[in-house]
Amino acid sequence: MPSSTILHAAYFAIGAIVGGGVATAIDGRRRTVLPPPPSSSSATVPGPIVEVQPTGVTRITTPNALITVDSPVLKHGNPGPISDMLVRKAYVAAYDRRLRHPAWTAEHLTLASLGKSTLEPRAASEAGDRSKSAFYEDEEIPPQFRAKLSDYVRSGYDRGHMVPAADAKSSQAAMDETFLLSNIAPQVGAGFNRHYWAYVEDWCRRLTGSFSDVYVFTVPLYLPKLDADGKWRVHHEVIGSPPNTSVPTHFAKVVLTAKPPSPSTPHLREISTGAFVLPNAEIPDQAPLENFVVPVEAVEKAAGLTFFSDEVKKASKHICKTTKCEVIVRRFDDAQKRPDMRRAISAPGDVGRKS
Repeated sequence: MPSSTILHAAYFAIGAIVGGGVATAIDGRRRTVLPPPPSSSSATVPGPIVEVQPTGVTRITTPNALITVDSPVLKHGNPGPISDMLVRKAYVAAYDRRLRHPAWTAEHLTLASLGKSTLEPRAASEAGDRSKSAFYEDEEIPPQFRAKLSDYVRSGYDRGHMVPAADAKSSQAAMDETFLLSNIAPQVGAGFNRHYWAYVEDWCRRLTGSFSDVYVFTVPLYLPKLDADGKWRVHHEVIGSPPNTSVPTHFAKVVLTAKPPSPSTPHLREISTGAFVLPNAEIPDQAPLENFVVPVEAVEKAAGLTFFSDEVKKASKHICKTTKCEVIVRRFDDAQKRPDMRRAISAPGDVGRKS
């Protein structure tokens, strides 16, 4: 594939940046105002909300998955939609029964949770071992709405973790839960799931070296594309036989970090937030992470979710202002042949910055 085509795919509609009722697609050269994306045909799945308590404690709250409606119209049953709220050892997720993958996942990362804290050391025997885990179907999901192992056979897509296995090393049980298909969505393999997306996941983990608390939300998205006839449409594949599991066009990472502003004020929290939207496509290693920055509100509008309270949004700084938004290229498959492949990729100082 020509490099220009790859770059165009990498930057196409990254995040469908929404503001003032319009969507804005960004490529590396210009900003173009686009018409609003079409409304989703499914009802909104309740999203997580991050609140910072007066004591400085940061918490994730999730709305009830089911709301009781007392109406004679529904006396024979409420058709839904139902968001299966899945509380795991290392993460929380809402499963979308229609699309057969998570609507969103949420996790709280710290040095301790990743087994990197010198204050809370963890024995190697207690940590999860990826080689001992295997993908499996989630029996908590009703069979007719369940993603199947067979959906991915010869599909051309990887079984992409929304919560990475590397984020759940606290125990084997915690790691095993990341291999549930209710934590998986179809992702392009080479150039994305095995490469650039993995670099972004690694960047999220590395944030724990600078912040005491790191909250990460992962969101599959379906964003519109301008067709040759001038109309906007959402095109996506469905895999399985019969077709069962939908393939997202994009994926978002939304982060919130917290740390004391100084050692003398450990009870206070300085909050930073940021959002990144990446196309489910091959992305060149040299693509700067800041090229995929979008407003948090853009992801909220595109996904029909609310991540942070208005108070948090107003008080927070942008994550790229408080730390480096750059990935480290680690091509494990090429490491033995090309030891020089490990390098930092960052944007030029004035490119892609968001306030």
